[in-house]
Amino acid sequence: MKVSYINDDFFSRLETCALNLRTDLTGFFGGKHLVKTYGQTVEFADYREYMLGDDIRRIDWNLFSRFEKFFLKLFTDERQMHTQIYIDCSASMGKPNAKKAAYALGFAAALGFLSVHNMDKLSYRLIRGGSCTDPFGLIVGKTPFFRAVSEFESIPFEEEADLGEAILSSEVSNGNGLSVIVSDFFTESDWKKAVDFLCYKKRQVLLVQVLAPEDRDPSYSGRVNLIDSESADALDERNMKINATRGMQLAYAEALKDYLADMRSFCTSRGAEFVSVTCDKPIEKELFGELLKTGILE
Repeated sequence: MKVSYINDDFFSRLETCALNLRTDLTGFFGGKHLVKTYGQTVEFADYREYMLGDDIRRIDWNLFSRFEKFFLKLFTDERQMHTQIYIDCSASMGKPNAKKAAYALGFAAALGFLSVHNMDKLSYRLIRGGSCTDPFGLIVGKTPFFRAVSEFESIPFEEEADLGEAILSSEVSNGNGLSVIVSDFFTESDWKKAVDFLCYKKRQVLLVQVLAPEDRDPSYSGRVNLIDSESADALDERNMKINATRGMQLAYAEALKDYLADMRSFCTSRGAEFVSVTCDKPIEKELFGELLKTGILE
């Protein structure tokens, strides 16, 4: 039976939230994100002295009558951003725990909904192998958004995914929004070069790591067969038979701890945000709790 977190109640509880993007991002006019530059909205921001070439229609004549100097009224500027969500569609995300893939799609749907709710543009990029596809095109508005997420359950999770190669070969616009990578990041590919590339493009970057309970604490003991979910060859060297001991479990826990610490440290050094969630916990608790900590959700 397929697992899904996407329903009307889920989206209705998101309507009181908003994405909080950095104000130094650029974008198109007509959105809801306040930026540092001054623009043409009706909300007053500040005054400055008139300079040659300024629009005389913005002169405040009441101030001129008091100070006999020309001052311009400045108004806030609001921009429409572009959210790009990359979804790791490799087999490790969907096998053997289907809830892991559903959890990843739930996070992607929530972030997408917050984007269109804020009048932003949205793109979903599905990563398989060394490339990514854009099956839904540019999404603007809730009607095409709901049409897209209605097809999420048919997305297959199979084979491998090279996050670095796929994102570097994708079309990425400069400095006009948020780029999200949703994955377990259990990959031999260089995902760090993908983050560097997105930062080079002056995007705000968020990494969402989705793990299953057995990823965090594999409770194996005795002789077990470990089969790589992304391997199509039974003789692949990644498949192995081992005698699982308590010492191996402790070593795995320590290695995972070090890996997560490295991910957090790397993202901090690049100005990116990183959250790690587990699919056995309520998705809304993880969604609101973790994203509120980063400041991306408000």
